[in-house]
Amino acid sequence: MFKTEIADCTMEWLRCLRKNGYRLTAPRKAVVEIMASSQYILTPTDIFTLARERYPKLGLVTVYRTIEKLEELGLLQRVHRPSDCQGFIAAYQGHQHMLICQKCGLVQFFDGDHDGINDLMKDVETQTGYKINEHWLQLFGVCKKCRQKNN
Repeated sequence: MFKTEIADCTMEWLRCLRKNGYRLTAPRKAVVEIMASSQYILTPTDIFTLARERYPKLGLVTVYRTIEKLEELGLLQRVHRPSDCQGFIAAYQGHQHMLICQKCGLVQFFDGDHDGINDLMKDVETQTGYKINEHWLQLFGVCKKCRQKNN
């Protein structure tokens, strides 16, 4: 993301919070700036550590409350990781799937409409009798940058 995109995203999130009745305090702004600019999965503790660099008086409760509000507004997306506690990433607009690096936590989104996922969903419906209304796909692996570090 470019600096102007990050600034625009941050401002949009702050406008959304204000529009929905939330006060725009300095600690809340610090959390929003961190989350709006990250391409990595961040835990509440990660967010707390990074945001405290911008606002040293930040409390962990503020981080949790801000995460909750951002998630309610559809701005953050919860990410479940098999070997670690859940984390958060800026929500992608539209229906996308995630590739998640198990080493560094980098998240990349990809479109699933053309990759056979719809056929898979139909097969699952046929086999189970379920009517699938929605799905959420996360693929875990090691990104190119982390693989190159290990060589």
